[in-house]
Amino acid sequence: MRITAIMTTLQGRDILGIGDLSAEEMTQVLDLGAALKSGQRSPRCQKILGLLFDKASTRTRVSFSAAIYQLGGQVLDLNPSVTQVGRGEPTKDTARVLDRYLDILAIRTFEQSKLETFAEYATIPIINALTDLEHPCQILADFMTIKECFGELAGSTVTYLGDGNNVAHSLILGGALMGMKIRVATPKDYQPLPMIIEQAKQLAKPGFEIMITDDPMAAVKDSNVLYTDVWASMGQEDLAASRIPIFQPYQINDELLQKADKNAIVLHCLPAHRGEEITDSVIEGNQSKVWDQAENRMHAQKALMVSLLGI
Repeated sequence: MRITAIMTTLQGRDILGIGDLSAEEMTQVLDLGAALKSGQRSPRCQKILGLLFDKASTRTRVSFSAAIYQLGGQVLDLNPSVTQVGRGEPTKDTARVLDRYLDILAIRTFEQSKLETFAEYATIPIINALTDLEHPCQILADFMTIKECFGELAGSTVTYLGDGNNVAHSLILGGALMGMKIRVATPKDYQPLPMIIEQAKQLAKPGFEIMITDDPMAAVKDSNVLYTDVWASMGQEDLAASRIPIFQPYQINDELLQKADKNAIVLHCLPAHRGEEITDSVIEGNQSKVWDQAENRMHAQKALMVSLLGI
């Protein structure tokens, strides 16, 4: 009954950022994801999902596609190179046309403003499948993985090391909603945006703590989760080599992992540059939950789509 009520509140909504979910709604999506993963629930639909991706993708593209197929629906891959989207058609025109064809649309792009325009001109649910500002679907999978390992999110200490990017932003906001302790260790010139920190404080539930530091050792001390991402995000490839010496102290390696709680897990949203932000021994080690985390993208996104579509 509780899940049904939450499904009603989410039906037809847009998820442009993790803050578009309440704490209760996020909990229900995560619980539904677990039920779908275990086979306890198996809803069916004949809905059409559109994927409009301006950025290359493996996990996001495949996990969304597999999720809607498993629900009995279909997917249309709206690659900009083979549609008018890549030839300069106004976003608001594309949004209104796709609104007549699709039941739900996941967008992976650069500017958050493009996502907002789609949400303004389309009535179907719009999902942020990654922008330069946020990556909410990734954090749903991350939190699902943490719950599988520890049972609860509230009170957990999660340390993110590396670039204060879109993943870090959504992690901070999600942690605020769920009463978690979030630590972000990054070079001073690469910290998360101040507006994200302010938004997190507004969303914060009891138990939320935030640490922003340039000291990786202090950040990982007794942490339950160590989390990292590539040091140069998509579109920043020309900066990759110059960033390596700057970010080297933030690499998750065996030495750093030993400073965390003895039962700590390691997460990475992938793709990983082994030998840079994470060592091969750590990502392949017993404390790595990276592959469970990747699988949970499909289950969490399936739960989100079930909720938004009301099926």
